[in-house]
Amino acid sequence: MRKIIIPTDFSDNAFNALRYAAELFKYEISEFYVLHAYADEVYNFEGVITQDFLEEYKATVKERCSRELEIIISRIKQLYSNPKHSFHPVPAFGLLIDEVNDLAEKENVDLIITSTRGATNDRKLTFGSNTLQIVKYVQCPVLSIPENYQFSDPRRILFPTNYLLPYQRRELKLVGGIARSFCSEIHMLYVSRFSEETLRQKDNKGAILEQFYDLKVQDHHDKEMEKTQAIEKMIDNLHIDLLILVNSRHSYLENILYTSTIDKIGLRPKIPFLVLQNFYRF
Repeated sequence: MRKIIIPTDFSDNAFNALRYAAELFKYEISEFYVLHAYADEVYNFEGVITQDFLEEYKATVKERCSRELEIIISRIKQLYSNPKHSFHPVPAFGLLIDEVNDLAEKENVDLIITSTRGATNDRKLTFGSNTLQIVKYVQCPVLSIPENYQFSDPRRILFPTNYLLPYQRRELKLVGGIARSFCSEIHMLYVSRFSEETLRQKDNKGAILEQFYDLKVQDHHDKEMEKTQAIEKMIDNLHIDLLILVNSRHSYLENILYTSTIDKIGLRPKIPFLVLQNFYRF
């Protein structure tokens, strides 16, 4: 069974991410936790707040959020009447990052699916500020859905790697499960002026292929030194439907997250973008 968190701010973009999730896992038994964190709504109240009023206002906001979450779940069930899926509304008084992290730990969640833009749709927020924070601080794979992206079967998956990381089996199984559901091709992209010759790289590549044993996997070696340009070129040339990167030291994503922003370095994903976190979970 898949367990998936869908954070929502009740925007159209957030609902689009929920629709994508329902389509992506339509063949799998899945539980979806539709989460809204409302602490900011309470504390942003304009006016004098006493302790008694605060508790009363918290209850009012929670009730309103609960109703809106039920409306969202009712909408998704009408669009996708899938007996394999169950939906849980989660109104939470807290900060989004904390609540997502706590729920992921509590339910041993497999994946978080977010939209790249929220209710504000502020173009100054690169890659969606909430999405970026979740990727950086929540230890769970994160799939981000571009604004207004319409679901299409992820038939071609791009997986850039330098083969220096010993990927976690659970996270590779997530990728393999998605690929098997849609008979996808996985395109492994190695960007370096050198060939993968070290024993570590060979062992790590073997471990990846072991998890993808029954899938169509193609190797690509690009000597282009600018990794983001190589990735974008492959996305365009191969008509990629899903991009996978890994958030870990010595990974391509490290520079994106900790040196620059997605927009600044030019990698503007027009396709769903899955970030693996590469850590041990049981």
